[in-house]
Amino acid sequence: MVDSLSLWKSLGRPLEKLFPNGDAYRGDILEVLPHGKGNYTWSDGTVYEGDWEKGKMTGRGRIVWPSGYIYEGDFAGSYLHGYGTLTTPYGVTYSGAWRMNVPHGVGRKKYPNADMYEGIWKEGLREGSGKYVWNSGDTYIGTWKEGKMYGRGVMRWVNGDLFYGYWLDGFRHGNGFFMFADGGCYLGSWTRGLKDGSGTLYPAGSKYPSLKKLSILDEHDFNGKGEPARASNANLEESMDLELRTGYSFIEKVDRTSHRASSDKDQILCQLARELSSQDLSLKPPSNSFDGELDDQGTSNVVFERVYTQGVLIRERIRQEVESKQNSKHQSKFAVPKLKSNPCINIFGGSRSHYLMLNLQLGIRQAKSSRWKAYQTGDDYAYKRMTFRFSLKISTVSVMLFILPSYTVGKITPVPDRQVRSADFDKHARIKMFFPREGSKLTPPHYSVDFYWKDYCPMVFRNLREMFKLDAADYMMSICGDDGLTEISSPGKSGSIFYLSHDDRFVIKTLRKSEGKVLLKMLPSYYKHVQKHENTLITKFFGLHSITLKGGRKVRFVVMGNMFYTELRIHKRYDLKGSSQGRFTPKENIKENTTLKDLDLCYEFHMDRSLRDSLFEQILLDCTFLESQEIIDYSLLLGLHFRAPEHLKPPLDPQSTMSDNGERKSTVDGGELLVPPTSLLLVTHEPNSVSTAPGPHIRGSTLKAYSAGDREVDLLLPGTGRLRVQLGVNMPAQANRKLPQNEGDPMEVELFEVYDVVLYLGIIDILQNYNLRKKLEHSCKSMYYDPMSISAVEPKLYARRFITFLEKVFPET
Repeated sequence: MVDSLSLWKSLGRPLEKLFPNGDAYRGDILEVLPHGKGNYTWSDGTVYEGDWEKGKMTGRGRIVWPSGYIYEGDFAGSYLHGYGTLTTPYGVTYSGAWRMNVPHGVGRKKYPNADMYEGIWKEGLREGSGKYVWNSGDTYIGTWKEGKMYGRGVMRWVNGDLFYGYWLDGFRHGNGFFMFADGGCYLGSWTRGLKDGSGTLYPAGSKYPSLKKLSILDEHDFNGKGEPARASNANLEESMDLELRTGYSFIEKVDRTSHRASSDKDQILCQLARELSSQDLSLKPPSNSFDGELDDQGTSNVVFERVYTQGVLIRERIRQEVESKQNSKHQSKFAVPKLKSNPCINIFGGSRSHYLMLNLQLGIRQAKSSRWKAYQTGDDYAYKRMTFRFSLKISTVSVMLFILPSYTVGKITPVPDRQVRSADFDKHARIKMFFPREGSKLTPPHYSVDFYWKDYCPMVFRNLREMFKLDAADYMMSICGDDGLTEISSPGKSGSIFYLSHDDRFVIKTLRKSEGKVLLKMLPSYYKHVQKHENTLITKFFGLHSITLKGGRKVRFVVMGNMFYTELRIHKRYDLKGSSQGRFTPKENIKENTTLKDLDLCYEFHMDRSLRDSLFEQILLDCTFLESQEIIDYSLLLGLHFRAPEHLKPPLDPQSTMSDNGERKSTVDGGELLVPPTSLLLVTHEPNSVSTAPGPHIRGSTLKAYSAGDREVDLLLPGTGRLRVQLGVNMPAQANRKLPQNEGDPMEVELFEVYDVVLYLGIIDILQNYNLRKKLEHSCKSMYYDPMSISAVEPKLYARRFITFLEKVFPET
């Protein structure tokens, strides 16, 4: 008897089959599975017509659901996968790339309210570069993350206002400029949609500088605080041009993929581009805002320098400039930039920072791999063999850690714990290796220059990192991840190079030879001190290393915790030593993120009694330790986060926020702002309500507050979050502004005298001992200045003066 399946094939007709559950299939099959072209109807009414491969929808096809959803495009393994268009009965249409049933890649989506987004998607969310057009005509072109505006972008409102800068979770957050429709402009910084920090307002009709002279948008960070910690080589015109070209490229790519063209697809974008280009990318006001051309006699330019805290104006200074066109041309033609001397200037030539950063990452990746297991477990013979003979073959894990650190970081070979021994501190506790550019049996090839790497006291610093509760994998990924390191400017006179990890958790600083010796000498005592006092305010060291070029100089550097690693914006920074000679910053040198000095401090900080007692108890212990090590020139690094009075905070711009479905969120309810009456609240500590994960600067216990009945407390910041209060971290206080002794600047107005602040502090620069050079400095300066006013004094006097000064900064209440 002829098989029915063979008969159907011989007749060239598609097979029709009805399943017991009510499903039906009509089409080609292979053996017993749909294969080829076919139509499948499910019992619930869903219909698919298209390509099949071994029983799965694969290829081109069209599927219609009973709910009215229709998809037409590519399939793979019965998933929506490839390029296709999904249409819903609610007016939502998506055309673009898919992966495993969700939009992923380049695509365009139209929302029911007529909003439209075209750009990159990731796992169903807007992520990457893209353009969003609201039904009102407002347009945003820039980057996205998890469905929200994030990173750099341009927002143009239909009323003519324009903002170009940085965003976080759909809010203006970081540095940027806001151009008003009337030609005025504000250059400054924002925090979650509110002006926060210093800025300059250029009224309509005034002349403001070209973006060529502004670095505000190239000095940025992505840690959510909007602080200009990072530097970029690209100028602002290139950045804006990139933003526009990014928008065009994705629109064109979507059109090429969909084989369609829209006559009005670029109208708004072209209009925005024309308006920006017509201003020569310098964002000058429209021509009608000028009172005429500049002449050689100069023109008056009145601007307002302002300081905001969470949207509340707290200080304003009127500045009137007279600029000579002729002089400015002369200066721009013949002026020669002055180069700042740096002791590291000749180490790597013109690309010293790039090579130093790359060499640093190579060394740390290698040092944290399983290759050091022999030393860390106490196998002295194997350790010496690695260190001096270099005859071991590099393991597969070590190679992968270098090539793919993000993948292999979780596969680091576990190293058994052991106590630190006295031998771990001596001069032989070193690991040294040569990194040739072409690679070797022990090291992978790289794109830097040949160099020698040395790791000092690796077992000690490994135990210190564990003591500070840092995960080894997180530590390595933070410093050696694919995002790299960022060079930051140095606030001091040492000429050291500073690097910041991509997540802002760690600071890497180059050291002088004398500083490296001091650290190694004090390391045993330092280890015992931080082990005994978990609340210590002293800088936390995580590693000491050096890089030596083949036939060149040696660069030593130390890895430390960033004391300002916080989700809050640090509005002011102070470096306080307790001395007065030269401890001020000229006004012309003060910028938003300048670290100020003792004589610049114009506040007294009143704290809860128990919090203050805990603070000074630890300061006394730390100063006693530093005195025993004959250390001077250390200082208290103090960061201030100001809180504006809640009843004065303006509402957020509802156009700055957006829900996942494209609809804007309202920040008001029933016409009334949802704001509590106070700025800071101390509440009973609840471990489940706050993050208890140790940070790069914190390790100690939660503090107790007298005002809370000597119970452990959290800090509640209305509208921001709840934070754990620890010594030097998230400490609330009231800042009382001291009246200046002189009249001050009559053009500057301070609108408040008392502020609620959140303090971040720690003791830094602890690697200068009272050596012969410092003794000679003390003797020489004492001939011209009050010996008590200079920084270089003997350690006991330095510690006493330091504590006395801080007692005035944090007076008893």
